[in-house]
Amino acid sequence: MHARDAVNPVCTICMYGLRDGEWDRLACRICQDRGTMMLHALPLLYDQLGDLLEPGSGRGDGRVSGTRGAPLPCSLHVLDLRAPGGLVTVLADWEAAVRDELGYEAAPFRGDLRQTLAGTVTFLAANSPWIYASFSAAADLHHEVRAHHNHAQRLVTGEQPERKIRVLCPCGATLPFTVSTHGEKCRYCGAQYGHSDLFDLPLADRAAA
Repeated sequence: MHARDAVNPVCTICMYGLRDGEWDRLACRICQDRGTMMLHALPLLYDQLGDLLEPGSGRGDGRVSGTRGAPLPCSLHVLDLRAPGGLVTVLADWEAAVRDELGYEAAPFRGDLRQTLAGTVTFLAANSPWIYASFSAAADLHHEVRAHHNHAQRLVTGEQPERKIRVLCPCGATLPFTVSTHGEKCRYCGAQYGHSDLFDLPLADRAAA
């Protein structure tokens, strides 16, 4: 049975059925624990990304050569995550959205980007029970935290990004996912799929051929 056909309500993140005691929540407690864990890991990953900016660092998602032949001592992907407008700005925007929905005052000034990240992570993690139970954009927040966490982790460890698989929803829309994707929702027809459901769908490339 597909997740969309289940009688019980499903988690808006992983698309698995919510357990007894979770039916009044938007997301399950397993996703909440995973999201909180990823939040807590971000400050250390941010520091480790800073190490990659040191000249001579051998890791990062590709080194970019300058016009005179000498490679830049860092990856532009690392800079994108650490610079203003990157990871810290994204999380600060989510904190502002959560504060707005809760009716809280705006976040205080905390200092530089690293200090802002620490404060924002602390706030979001402390409010994760409410976020995953009631925040209208909980799934979007979780997916964005996961994307930044996984990207930063791959840059730090040198791992290659996961290969995306593209399948077809019965409505004709293409759904991209990876082997670690917990679930997906079709943005066109609203059908919800759990992890195993996605593998039951036909491959988009094969259908096109």
